[in-house]
Amino acid sequence: MKTASKKPPTLPRTVAATVRLRIESGGERVWRMADFNGMPFTAVAQALSRLARKAVLQRLGKGMYYRPRQTAFGPSKPNLSHVRALPILRNRVYPAGLAAANMLGFTTQNPSRVELATDGQSLPRLIVGKETVIHTRRPESWRLLTETDAALLDFMRNRGESSELSPEQTVDKLVEYLRESGRFERFFKAVASEPPRVRAMLGAVGQQLGKQKHKLTELRKGLNPLSRFDFGMLAALEYADQWQAKERRNRETI
Repeated sequence: MKTASKKPPTLPRTVAATVRLRIESGGERVWRMADFNGMPFTAVAQALSRLARKAVLQRLGKGMYYRPRQTAFGPSKPNLSHVRALPILRNRVYPAGLAAANMLGFTTQNPSRVELATDGQSLPRLIVGKETVIHTRRPESWRLLTETDAALLDFMRNRGESSELSPEQTVDKLVEYLRESGRFERFFKAVASEPPRVRAMLGAVGQQLGKQKHKLTELRKGLNPLSRFDFGMLAALEYADQWQAKERRNRETI
């Protein structure tokens, strides 16, 4: 009588082999140490470092790696539109400059270089690109804002100068954005950490929208009554002069 042959026992995979298998089957994505919970930390770190040396992964920063896919133009990079959603980033990322103005419809120009803002001190260059212009140290209060809010606040910081519209059209569009439910209130909470000129601009917008007097009074606090602020394009706001805006010059004569 034949006895059933026993299969040889399956040997446990090493940590390095397990890490590599997960990464190779996971496709294009970002990997962190936290993705390997339950496995020896040192062994995982060594495995990830080894895979980076072999160009299987790209190291983005401490404990952060990116698994690219091959394209006709070389290894891929993370899509910039996904940057804000990456769990590896401790800091928020916001549109800035011409990119913010384009997103809001103030211009049809596309920036030659991507421009981003963050409330941190830096962003991983391998994610955002080596040529990206990064504005750092945005106030923590920006975390209260939506992406559109942040783009608008950046636009106001830049005095609306990236707008292709006339000053009057620029102001009308800005006011309509701030007329949307809840937006002025979010700005009111966030602008305490903004430069005085931005608080003055928001006050002028708020007065044009007929916002409560106590909010306008709060915005006026801390503004030096002897100061005059450069509102740029936003000097076309109806009550700009009452909020200490410098006299606007015609852009065509500058």
